[in-house]
Amino acid sequence: MTSVPATLAYVELPVADSEASAEFFSAAFGWELTRFGPTYAGTMGQGTDLGLQGDAAEAPAAPLPGLQVEDLEAALAAVEAAGGIVIRPIFAFPGGRRFHFREPGGNELTVFASDEG
Repeated sequence: MTSVPATLAYVELPVADSEASAEFFSAAFGWELTRFGPTYAGTMGQGTDLGLQGDAAEAPAAPLPGLQVEDLEAALAAVEAAGGIVIRPIFAFPGGRRFHFREPGGNELTVFASDEG
């Protein structure tokens, strides 16, 4: 089994109102959040960035850690070989592609590769 290097780069939070949460984080911590639509906002370039998912149909049940990799297909193969269960196959999102999986303890995570490499 070959592992793939990954960096914890993103945490997505389920929120009732992405605009209200974005305003809170901006006021409390001075963070600039980019709006990616009416129900999603996120920081960019803060180290480990924060996403706010206000669409109840898309929101994770718990915080969703995002692991950034260079080779998404290799990461998918490594996750499956290590016993992870893919629950959303690779799909495109603004800025890149990703997949979601559950690790043996039941936690959902996402692995993504950005369009920028």
